[in-house]
Amino acid sequence: FAIAGVIHEFVGTDMMKKANLGSTKLSGILSMTLTGMALPICSCGTIPLGISMYYSGAYLGPVLTFMTSSPMINPIAIILRLGLLGAQITLIYVLMGFFCPMLIGIIANKLGGEELYYKPAYENKRIQLNLKKVKLPVAQRIKSGLRWSFTELAMAISKYTVSGMLIAGILFTVVPQGAIQRYLGDPGMVSLLGITVVAALMYVCAVGHIPFIAAVVASGAAPGVAITFLTAGCATNIAELISIRKTIGKRAVALYAVSVLALSQVGGILANKLLPDFQPVLDFDKVTNSISSANAFLIEFPEWIQTICSLVLIGYALVSLFKILKKAAKAHA
Repeated sequence: FAIAGVIHEFVGTDMMKKANLGSTKLSGILSMTLTGMALPICSCGTIPLGISMYYSGAYLGPVLTFMTSSPMINPIAIILRLGLLGAQITLIYVLMGFFCPMLIGIIANKLGGEELYYKPAYENKRIQLNLKKVKLPVAQRIKSGLRWSFTELAMAISKYTVSGMLIAGILFTVVPQGAIQRYLGDPGMVSLLGITVVAALMYVCAVGHIPFIAAVVASGAAPGVAITFLTAGCATNIAELISIRKTIGKRAVALYAVSVLALSQVGGILANKLLPDFQPVLDFDKVTNSISSANAFLIEFPEWIQTICSLVLIGYALVSLFKILKKAAKAHA
């Protein structure tokens, strides 16, 4: 939210245009793909950043591209995939991590309707120009951006993020990982479509779920299972889908969800075709080396910080819910 506030305050429509993010040009989608691939941000962490870019004037294509590429792939995940899943699956997944966001961005820019860009961002351009002439102090502008982010943006997003994570948590409890692993590891039961749906609803971390899916592949599942599960799971989750639906629009979430599901299917099918005689590469020495290498890049926050952040997010959601109920009560009265 803090970074999103700074983006909103300092990155206006003019800068978006110069970076080709405020247009349907392919270069803007390419830059967002590469930026996302370099940043290890999860599919929930991209929500405030993506929405902030959208509200600042970025077109739907680059926004959805970033929200796909960042959670899908990053340097840490690549190292772990090499050690746990092998070079072949890693190469296919890296190619998926590049081309999927690109294609999703192109589709969004081509088929986006009223949600193609946030109109108020461009309608307020004159106001932005006047503010530039005033040249407010940097500290004051940062304060203004943080105020917007931790009030309007946080209030708008938190209720959808928390409700989506709550639904995903219930699904995860009702259908535990052990059951999912048995289903995915049974070649007679496995269905790429079923995997895609399960993964898209779950919260799948690009790093945390690699050992899980490596165990599934080692137990006999086809390589396409790994590609489909990690693509659909990392690219989105129910919290992100609800947030996009509520903050951008129906068309945006439909384009995003359908594109992710379809491309995940295609990636899984291609992996099975390209690797018909795939042999699992789960090896203790490789696992140890890859985990130690990945740990060098990981930033682990203490549990108490994670708890505080969770409580803050839940607090925002409860305040937002209270305001909705209060407004409904006034309307009813």
